[in-house]
Amino acid sequence: MFPRTIMAEAIEFEGVEISFGAEKIYDGVDFTVGDGEFVCLLGPSGCGKSTSLRIIGDLLAPAAGMVRVNGQPPGEGWKEIAFVFQSPRLAPWRNALSNVLLGAELRYGKAEARKREAKAMQLLDLVGLAASAKKYPLMLSGGERQRVAIARALAVDPSIVLMDEPFSALDPNTRRRLRSEIIRIWQETRKSILFVTHDIDEAIILADRIVLMSNKPTKVIETIAISSPRPRDPAKDPQLAAIREKLYALFRAMEPESEEVQAA
Repeated sequence: MFPRTIMAEAIEFEGVEISFGAEKIYDGVDFTVGDGEFVCLLGPSGCGKSTSLRIIGDLLAPAAGMVRVNGQPPGEGWKEIAFVFQSPRLAPWRNALSNVLLGAELRYGKAEARKREAKAMQLLDLVGLAASAKKYPLMLSGGERQRVAIARALAVDPSIVLMDEPFSALDPNTRRRLRSEIIRIWQETRKSILFVTHDIDEAIILADRIVLMSNKPTKVIETIAISSPRPRDPAKDPQLAAIREKLYALFRAMEPESEEVQAA
């Protein structure tokens, strides 16, 4: 795999401020996601990482600052994005193929969704579930259901995929497998990915860059670029081990009493 060249900004946050009632959530948040880049938003639980996804999706308006999605305000750029949530959120009465088509159906209508059936089958093949197209969610494992959710996000042909801790509810072995899978899918599709996590090892394994967020009121503490080739193992790569230790130290400085920092 050749090095990826980042040509433009898919997502831009500049001086973003937001409050919920009297509580200030963001205090001048700045970060970018390049076109085709895999960026992890890393920070302690409750710091407002997922808030950024709601802002990008035009579900929440900042009080100050600038947000751009492919150079447009979120209200105009939202059609370029798709979400993958912590829970797969599959319709239990629809089989895997029908669930993949659900996003396109809701966004474009049933007639357009029917035209995308062949593409939906290709996407199920991409996530390793072509043989399970007719299975219903109850017949699938947790990891398989999350793969269907990833295929559903790709079925609307977004340029940007927003992922909100999509593997956090899975067992450790499934989580490790899906991390490898999402890297493979990203390399094949060339989508821009913004991936929210509070797991340090997950961020190191996945990201081109890690954007580390503080406790509330939230700022970006540091952005760390990772050039090590994939697949990555922080336990075996001295450069990754050094990044890991640095991130643990920054987490400890934010939450000296906390046991929330997780490692895979």
